[in-house]
Amino acid sequence: MGEKRMNDEMKPKAEVLPPRRRFFRKLWLVLGGVALAELAWVVVSFFTPRKEHRRGDKDTVTAAGRVDDFIPNSVTAFPRGAFYLVRLEDGGFLALSRRCTHLGCTVPWSDKERRFVCPCHSSVFDISGAVVSPPAPRALDLYRLWIENDSLFVDTGRPIKRAIFDKAQVVYRKKSGVNG
Repeated sequence: MGEKRMNDEMKPKAEVLPPRRRFFRKLWLVLGGVALAELAWVVVSFFTPRKEHRRGDKDTVTAAGRVDDFIPNSVTAFPRGAFYLVRLEDGGFLALSRRCTHLGCTVPWSDKERRFVCPCHSSVFDISGAVVSPPAPRALDLYRLWIENDSLFVDTGRPIKRAIFDKAQVVYRKKSGVNG
């Protein structure tokens, strides 16, 4: 019997943790599982292609209104389409993205200053979307705009990146004359 008692004493006892340690061990396991799930979600999201809108899709084309609804030298926000419709002083139109080309913040139009001023890093753009004050590296993106039967249509399916403002980017109403 002496040998049996000695063998029992030599055997390692099962580790008994206090309740608080058991709680923290379980908490770390749960938090580790959550971290792994987040990592898996990020990896899957990275490799899953985004839904691309094609030009001309019904959900990317916005009927902005009639040409005469917009006064020259004005900016009209279209929150649903995430763009500004700009009518320049000479009567031409631009559809500008509302996203700053620096870090993508929404750029509001300031009627008082007659400029777009980014609230994130103070980039400033003029009415045509050209950079007046950096850190924005280039002009605001454009959206394809066309005039059909005196109505304006904007396709927000794919922004057009541009370095600077160019007069060729402005869309004008076609003149209808006798000789057509």
